[in-house]
Amino acid sequence: MNSPEPANARISIIGAGPGGLTCARILQRHGIAVTVHDRDPGPDARNQGGTLDLHADNGQIALREAGLLDEFFALARPEGQEMRQMDPTGTITSHQVPAPDELFKPEIDRGQLRDLLLGSVEPGTVHWGRALDTISGPVDGPRQLHFADGTSAEADLVIGADGAFSRVRPAVSPAVPEYSGVSFLEAWFSDVENRHPEIAELVGQGGAHAADGERGLFAQRNSGNHIRVYIIQRVPLDWISARGLTAADTDRIRAVLLDEFAHWSPRMRQMISENDGPYIDRPILALPVPHTWEHNATVTLLGDAAHLMPPLGVGVNLAMLDASELALALADAATVDDALRTYEKSMLPRSTETAKAIEHGAEHLLSADIPDFGGDNDAQP
Repeated sequence: MNSPEPANARISIIGAGPGGLTCARILQRHGIAVTVHDRDPGPDARNQGGTLDLHADNGQIALREAGLLDEFFALARPEGQEMRQMDPTGTITSHQVPAPDELFKPEIDRGQLRDLLLGSVEPGTVHWGRALDTISGPVDGPRQLHFADGTSAEADLVIGADGAFSRVRPAVSPAVPEYSGVSFLEAWFSDVENRHPEIAELVGQGGAHAADGERGLFAQRNSGNHIRVYIIQRVPLDWISARGLTAADTDRIRAVLLDEFAHWSPRMRQMISENDGPYIDRPILALPVPHTWEHNATVTLLGDAAHLMPPLGVGVNLAMLDASELALALADAATVDDALRTYEKSMLPRSTETAKAIEHGAEHLLSADIPDFGGDNDAQP
């Protein structure tokens, strides 16, 4: 089969996260039709995760191509660029405060960003409740998408924007995410100025990090008077079940954590013990480095599906830059095959370079001297 012109191709994006929606929005701005399939039953099916920053040299570039940069700045929190480094007593050892006009990497809640992008695509673009099961069909197309509900669809191009456990990835690569040895346990705090004023004061308007070499805490101010804390440990992947616990055993997990952090100050331990609701287990996974694949004329990947890395300030930014470059390549190319070659020629080396730079970055989160990787510490799957 000859590769079709992008304007005439049936393009399916799997995953309605920031990467998939950015790609869809830019394609539609260039007059290219696209369908997005997402496994969630609807846009409000689950919490979208914590705050993240969008950098001027990648995420904001994508939003500019999407025509949404002004809307982003209207929602973003420049004050969220504040970063506090503390020791286990709660003493601030380093404090970065953004200038009043600093807009290099302002924060925005992941849910707000998703809503902004979702509202920008044409009605009916996203098909909800479409969990991809497998892809079949010849390598040169057309491809058959088989969904868990028994339905199917035909596509000339399948774009995998479906995250760490991508169901598109097996069509081009056998790689699977590997556990880094470091795990996050997420804790939520609501109405913090009234209900958790000491934690609110400790964290400030942005992020706060402390570690002792074996364990750490990373707290993030979210919009709506919320704070999320990521309790960081070097533990086996099954550390909760190995203790005879489940994720729902909040009180018993809290007791284990307080014992692990026994030498930290009571002020810091509040971020472990006063959370509202259960903890959420988020082991840190990454794809092998480098992760590349043989060119395929009908399937490609972007974001975590292509280059899952530790949450150190690059994930969503790279996903949106991938999405922008792929959409623009499709808008400019004579055929889909040509567009994918152009896109992968820049995306694969860039992601490999970044992945190598932070390959063991999860370990740095346990260090008292954490490098400045940025603020995109959102650990969503």
